[in-house]
Amino acid sequence: MAAAAEAAVPDYSAAEAAPDRLQELLAFDATKSGVKGLADAGITKLPRIFVHSPDDLPSPPSFAGLKVPVIDLHGVADDARRRREAVEQIRDASSSWGLFQLVNHGVPPQILEGMLQGSRRFHELPKEVKAKLYSRDLKQNVKYVCNYDLFLSRAANWRDTLSCNFSTTLNPQDIPDVCRDEMLAYGEHMLDLAESVYELLSEALGLSPSHLKSINLSMGHFMSAHYYPPCPEPELTLGTSKHCDPSFLTLLIEDELGGLQVRHEGHWVDVSPVPGAVVVNIGDLLQIISNGKFKSVEHRVLANRLGPRLSVAMFFAGVREGNYLYGPIKEILSENVSPKYREILLEEYFQVFASRGLGTESILSHFTL
Repeated sequence: MAAAAEAAVPDYSAAEAAPDRLQELLAFDATKSGVKGLADAGITKLPRIFVHSPDDLPSPPSFAGLKVPVIDLHGVADDARRRREAVEQIRDASSSWGLFQLVNHGVPPQILEGMLQGSRRFHELPKEVKAKLYSRDLKQNVKYVCNYDLFLSRAANWRDTLSCNFSTTLNPQDIPDVCRDEMLAYGEHMLDLAESVYELLSEALGLSPSHLKSINLSMGHFMSAHYYPPCPEPELTLGTSKHCDPSFLTLLIEDELGGLQVRHEGHWVDVSPVPGAVVVNIGDLLQIISNGKFKSVEHRVLANRLGPRLSVAMFFAGVREGNYLYGPIKEILSENVSPKYREILLEEYFQVFASRGLGTESILSHFTL
């Protein structure tokens, strides 16, 4: 049965496959079944459009001597001492790592697990059902796709994604019913958590707790629910290529399989899953408005023979409409502290980001003074 299914999928690894990479990409994209379709077909060789350069692959192994900070938020709402401790820990983690994990953050475990399982239910639907949502239309609020940068990146990643833009034009009925309730509940809780994190980040910058919220950083949030099937040759590809996030803040949950790595002090460090934790990732835009006090950091996801791996990221990207400018916060500048970045429209940032695939260098140099 697997052999029959495999026959229906283009054999990208065969020697007689079309030499034109674009044609291979178009043929794969036309299946609308993503890498889950390839895994279900029982392929044993990785299609060459997924094969990465050895320079981009994980060698040598990740550095085990460093551990990503885990910050406990228990008591920060009503205990001044605990809050000061948490603010200091977040300041240190945001300036040195750019990524940390939160525990006792207030989001119920059933909300997190419900979202992961809702995502799994969608990705494991029959491909004919999922294909109805398969789209590369940037204006479509809810869509399913394999590699948003499929036609830009140097090599494709072993990952499918269900995405949802929580904009004012979102019709909840557009969300697949197998995960609709879970996605809406998850979105509400992540928005609440983001605003709490922004308060702590504001204090870490020496500002009033409401400062970052007051400049609309919680707006423009969108979600990506990733599904990483078992990979036949994980040593040749990646689940997600290295990149920095196009956001102010990213909140991420993952299952117990692991595979997320962060670049720190020249080493790739495993982000070991902590039950019930939420991973906080400083995005490029927060590095800009913090004038470099907070660090946007490269991270990636390894492919694995085991799986599926599940993760859900919520990105908070601010206001893109109108002429709203974002630049280094004036309150943290002084005669002795000059701005390192110019003021930008978010549309300008996203145009640069969208012109490049994952796996390329940071784009922040485009906006430095």
